[in-house]
Amino acid sequence: MNLFEWFKKGMTAQEYVESMQVNQETLRSIYHTYQLSQEAENVTQAVTGKGIKAIVLTADWCGDAMVNIPILLKLANNSLMECRFLIRDENVELMDRYLTNGTARSIPIIIFINEKGEEIAKWGPRAAAVEEIVSNYKALLPEKDSPQYELAFKETFIPKMHQLFKQETTWATIEKDLVQVFRQL
Repeated sequence: MNLFEWFKKGMTAQEYVESMQVNQETLRSIYHTYQLSQEAENVTQAVTGKGIKAIVLTADWCGDAMVNIPILLKLANNSLMECRFLIRDENVELMDRYLTNGTARSIPIIIFINEKGEEIAKWGPRAAAVEEIVSNYKALLPEKDSPQYELAFKETFIPKMHQLFKQETTWATIEKDLVQVFRQL
């Protein structure tokens, strides 16, 4: 299947958000609270009319998706770019083309395509500056094979990530990273 066929298979933004069971409220809250910077408005408006579309590999349970998708949607809406959403575990054939570090099915992955359905850019699963913060938090966890890892991950790491992802400074960092991709479109 080519990328345009994957795009047509995907859910619209409204269908995806309405189908969410886990992080819908937070995603909506970020979307309604977040305001694009003037730079982001200018850069995304320059993409208008180019026929570029975005395929987003995602899942409702993912905290990264919860914070990145509303920012992407603000940028996409400002450029009149249509986005379609595919659930990671239901679309592993496509997901496996976009593994992080060649091994991980990390999400969200955003694939930008032109009118011919050709990939012109990819982004995800995180902004580089956010990845650095997340990696520093992960370094404080016990080793993955430790009996304490699972509990520490659920009770310490996940709450820290949700707190980080609800901060406007994090949103601005994500916007800045995504805007760099929009500049290339």
